Amino acid sequence: MDATPTLYTERLILRPLELADAGAIQQQFPHWEVVRYLNVFVPWPYPADGALTYLRDNALPAIARGEEWHWSIRLKSAPEQLIGNISLMDEQDNNRGFWLGLQWQGQGLMTETSAAVTEYWFQTLGRPVLRVPKAAPNIGSRKLSERTGMRLIRTDEGDFVSGRFPREIWEITREEWLQQR
Repeated sequence: MDATPTLYTERLILRPLELADAGAIQQQFPHWEVVRYLNVFVPWPYPADGALTYLRDNALPAIARGEEWHWSIRLKSAPEQLIGNISLMDEQDNNRGFWLGLQWQGQGLMTETSAAVTEYWFQTLGRPVLRVPKAAPNIGSRKLSERTGMRLIRTDEGDFVSGRFPREIWEITREEWLQQR
């Protein structure tokens, strides 16, 4: 597979993540309201080298193996500033994850971002189904899944940065996604 491409939406540039993004991630990411519903594998309190370690030891090697695709999220109006991250993963029941800096939440940016990477998942990568796990109390993430035509297929328990919660698995098939277009 070719290198992860830069994706564009109406308001955003989704640029492939690179090691040089570590400083910006370190600044935007370690805030309780950003991380509390993320997987427990996110260390908390977030270490001073957390972003660098994550990029160097996890994200970039997974990209090189063709198992994951990661993008920084940037406004077209301020392309030098990283405001979040979105990822696709070739894992069972965990195909997309994201975070967005606090000051950019609630503006529909993640809906726009998710649409672009979902198209990449189905059209470019040719995957048959997209599944997304989330902490049940994460209402914003649930609303995004509902708005984008996903459906809840299963609940269980999961461990998150802020504790153990009911976990929901949301799904959309390639056929369902194509019907919505």
